[in-house]
Amino acid sequence: MSFKVTVGLSNKHVHLSKEHIDILFGEGHELTPIKDLSQPGQFACDEKVDLVGPKRTIKGVRILGPARKETQVEISLSDGFTLGLTEVPIRDSGKIEGTPGIKLVGPKGEVELEKGVIVASRHIHMHTTDAEKYGLKDKDIVSVKVGGPRGLIFENVLIRVNPEYALDMHLDVEEGNAAGLANGDSVEVIV
Repeated sequence: MSFKVTVGLSNKHVHLSKEHIDILFGEGHELTPIKDLSQPGQFACDEKVDLVGPKRTIKGVRILGPARKETQVEISLSDGFTLGLTEVPIRDSGKIEGTPGIKLVGPKGEVELEKGVIVASRHIHMHTTDAEKYGLKDKDIVSVKVGGPRGLIFENVLIRVNPEYALDMHLDVEEGNAAGLANGDSVEVIV
């Protein structure tokens, strides 16, 4: 069985805890939404921070809201090399134990993270009704076929099911570029 899903490409970004928002942007600061993302309640913010690694700094990295329980930095593998972080694990969002840290610099302060830098594993967000429709459950693994001149098959794609999710596949920008994909393109999920 197979079905189609649209793709969202994810560039480097940061999810901040309320505590870290206060340190980086000032006590009581509220994030400023500028664009809704594909998942309900998630948004890109006007706020940005600099990532300071052992080798280099990447300036102006976008914050995504709302605030999270723990701060997490999502980068690509090549961003890791740029920063001087050679051992950045590919992880599901929120799984930050044993990951490298980094320094975040905002307009009002800085935070030295002991952990939290990941390369996000490719995944498909799915509402519970979609999961029932396609015979899938949370944490299932599927393959995804991409057509076109740079066509390929992504294996090890994690299914994430939640009643608050909208059907959407997330890849990092490097994976999207390798397959010649753009935001909103349609791909085929192979179950």
